[in-house]
Amino acid sequence: MTSTTTPTAAIVPTTPTAPLTPAAPTASTTPSARTAPPSPTPTAPAPWADLVSAALLGTERRTPPVAVRSGQGAAALLDAAAVSTVRRRAALRPAPAGERPAPAPADPRPSLPPAARRRLSLLLADRGGSGGSRRGTAPDLTELLPQWLAAAGELGYRAPEALLPALLDAARARTDLRPAALALAGPRALWLARLNDEWKFALRGTGRTTELPVGDDPEGVRQQWEEGLFAERVALLTALRRQDPQAGLALLASTWPTERAEDRLMFLDSLREDLSAADEPFLEQALSDRSRNVRSTAAELLSTLPGSALAARMAQRAHTCIGPDRTSGAPAIAVEAPHECDAGMQRDGVAPKPPSGRGERSWWLGQLVEATPLDGWHARFGGRDASAIVALPVGDDWRTELHDAWCRAAVRQRNADWARALLGAPGAPSQAADVSPAGSSRDLTKLLTVLPDEERAWWVAEFIAAHGLSDAFRMLGVCAVPWAEPLGGAVVDALDIARDAGSYPWSFSGVMGLAERCLDPAAADRLDMLTAVTDEPEGASPGSGGYWSEAFQRLVGTLRLRATMHAELTPPSTGNNPANAAASGGPTAAGPGAGTDTGAGTGMGTGTGTSADHGPGPGPDIRTGTPANTPVRATRQPLAP
Repeated sequence: MTSTTTPTAAIVPTTPTAPLTPAAPTASTTPSARTAPPSPTPTAPAPWADLVSAALLGTERRTPPVAVRSGQGAAALLDAAAVSTVRRRAALRPAPAGERPAPAPADPRPSLPPAARRRLSLLLADRGGSGGSRRGTAPDLTELLPQWLAAAGELGYRAPEALLPALLDAARARTDLRPAALALAGPRALWLARLNDEWKFALRGTGRTTELPVGDDPEGVRQQWEEGLFAERVALLTALRRQDPQAGLALLASTWPTERAEDRLMFLDSLREDLSAADEPFLEQALSDRSRNVRSTAAELLSTLPGSALAARMAQRAHTCIGPDRTSGAPAIAVEAPHECDAGMQRDGVAPKPPSGRGERSWWLGQLVEATPLDGWHARFGGRDASAIVALPVGDDWRTELHDAWCRAAVRQRNADWARALLGAPGAPSQAADVSPAGSSRDLTKLLTVLPDEERAWWVAEFIAAHGLSDAFRMLGVCAVPWAEPLGGAVVDALDIARDAGSYPWSFSGVMGLAERCLDPAAADRLDMLTAVTDEPEGASPGSGGYWSEAFQRLVGTLRLRATMHAELTPPSTGNNPANAAASGGPTAAGPGAGTDTGAGTGMGTGTGTSADHGPGPGPDIRTGTPANTPVRATRQPLAP
């Protein structure tokens, strides 16, 4: 019988971590065993430091920490170093091959035109400005990326596969980009997010709605509702409410008693969309919830339903406190604030403890009026409309408190008539002090959101023309994009007046940044006259003329760049059909104004101006949109077309 032997001795390496080297076979080994190579055995990777030491000292002075044959120490050392180098570069430990991931799902949406694809690559590669207070004339590409993403998403494109990692990195760094970025990236972003922990945010909330088991899969809905993560459950409830509000409410009610208080609050807030009278019984039960925040949210939702029982109870209390003044000869409003906050008021959402510096009675009164249906005040004051009621004098200095509460009610109930009456005429000389008197807590910006887009823009334009930009920044932020006339002209006129007064543009940097993103790109050519360096008036801030010139050059360059970006996304020769745009290979030689607007919210606009490759005249640089030259402004002219 043939026998073999196992190694009985080992050459001890110079380092304790080196693997053992098999010794030569003993004399008892048979010839057949000597001719067969030894069976390979798995070994740990050789320590990199030991390999370096052996290479520096030489294999004759330092035995390599690897298995070697006679006379082949240097070759074995080089082989081991090569293997270790590959391992180090891969940043992985050797391991058995895992199961290959399933292929990424297909995205049937059309691909971007070549020019738009290059533009997205530039926007994602930009790392922002160099810092400092002086920005120069180059557009801020980081502020244009959200607009580009929104416009591309509305046109139905998909993100290029090669740019998906950069797009996900940008969305990870900026939460404001995530909804539009994930929508453009589509299902392949979710596929990548499952393979990279740094992109796990894509699996939470936004981006998972396409995989929700709604519709004809009630068992899948029930399973995900009971087993899913909290963000998945919120997304599931929101999607189900949009499809079938009552089914969504039934799903929430099935587990409501066992949910945590913070989860109940978030679930309750998701009922705002498609809220109807059918939700009232559930919300009435929530008024007795053990969580104060849940109770107050349920009361707020019920107060937005004019026919709810809670709205009727609050109206009865408020009408008891507020009514026509019978003792005065002229029409007026008499106010008698509640003297206590009883248990019924507290159950209906009235917080008994006021904030610091606020009186109890005024605090209770404000909450009652805020939750009272506004339409009920017409009958209370003899059929007067909202404007007539607001114009009535209020006794005992309750006017500010009462009007503030009516403002909150108008916002909560989305009542445009009352919002219009409370805002009043924007150009009145005393309007700024009248609509926001000392001690008032009303928010004019929230009131403006109740008005239709066109009326909102007109109101803000008139307010700016009468009172300037100092109090209009937040108002501009709620106006539809791109700004239509007369709003755009009013903003630029106010900036021009500030420049002529010798003020530093830094005081208006916020408004200037909004103008870069929100002005209609068609205004670029009409703004060229403002890019010249003007003489500084007496008493002006030193160097203000040069700073203003840079600010207006940047504004013009940004507007032209936005027009070019829009033209790249919607080639005029094929209209707004993304599939045709992809087939055409990019924009044609027509101007950026051809094609329709992407709508409010994108900020891209359409424009009718000209650029270097879209008509006569000097055009913008493809990367920055900076004009090729700067025209000199001769005289101040109207900005309206």
